[in-house]
Amino acid sequence: MIEQIKTKINEGELEAGERLPSEMELAKQLNVSRNTLREALRILEEENVIIRRHGIGTFINKKPVFSGGIEELFSITDFIKREGKEPGTELLFHGAKQALSEDKMELQLSTDENVYLVKRVRTADSEPLVYCIDKIPLSLVGGEDFHFNQQSMLQSLQEEKGITISYAKAEIKTIGYHDEISKILNSDKNQPLLILKQIHYDLHDKPILYSINFFRSDQVSFSVFRKRLF
Repeated sequence: MIEQIKTKINEGELEAGERLPSEMELAKQLNVSRNTLREALRILEEENVIIRRHGIGTFINKKPVFSGGIEELFSITDFIKREGKEPGTELLFHGAKQALSEDKMELQLSTDENVYLVKRVRTADSEPLVYCIDKIPLSLVGGEDFHFNQQSMLQSLQEEKGITISYAKAEIKTIGYHDEISKILNSDKNQPLLILKQIHYDLHDKPILYSINFFRSDQVSFSVFRKRLF
């Protein structure tokens, strides 16, 4: 059942963005019960193959343009360039801010230590793709005079402060419509956002950068390479 629907998509019988027939009609086409069909559609929705829009219908999800393995520590700039797109940046804010409790925990900050906050929108061929929030201990960048490269925070830390990022711990989540960020990314109200949270560490295992990136889920997908251990 699930493979039948995927085959129709892969062979072009069902196209990205196309609305599926009603449950009754689709069940008849596939020669299955409506209960069996509903279960198959539930699984396909979890796999992001289809998307349900309340009161409108069920649609074939558009295949993400950008994809990458989460095990690789990449810059957003390289991520965009790999797909032959031109990366761009819209700077929304940069400066010193009081650290939140979450910042203090993730960056191992002292009680009264602040962060240097950068908010940017990264674009691909001038289209908004990622909403980026970067937080660095203020003491590491020397106050508000930090001159960072808007295209790459990792490169800025290396060139301006001599800090090399060695690895990062990452977490992926999804959220629904966000009043501010979804509008900035021109994301549909029914389209969830992917959130990639990362703590970046230097060569001495010290947390340097806490980044929170919001991706349009219709444009971006991540994969994980898993190897069996014997």
